[in-house]
Amino acid sequence: MAGGAGDGSAAAVDGTRIAPGERGATVIADRVVAKIAAQAAREALGRVPRDGAPPHASVVVHQDSARVRISLDLDYPSDIGGQCGAVRHRVAERVRALAGMDVPEVDVSVERLHSAHTRGAAEGRIR
Repeated sequence: MAGGAGDGSAAAVDGTRIAPGERGATVIADRVVAKIAAQAAREALGRVPRDGAPPHASVVVHQDSARVRISLDLDYPSDIGGQCGAVRHRVAERVRALAGMDVPEVDVSVERLHSAHTRGAAEGRIR
């Protein structure tokens, strides 16, 4: 009996068979894409500033597209524009590769700058 219940095939309305790999949908939650984006930002930066927070991502997914917002801390002085560009590129690349989503927008927000000079002066103080 062709197209039976136990043979793993399904019949379309017109009677043609639909392969199992072509049925259904894959849904990736926003929080999963956000974790991918935050990890990609960490990879792009190389390290988190001492006393700094790791990158945090928020994501809005619509169909096969993800809009990403990354918040991060950076060392000061540093090439802020260069680091933000590297984060944008790496996040878009990794989300595209791992989640299969287009990333038309990656907003990077630098929340704090951590100065090695200020940190060193604060450590040298005695109360």
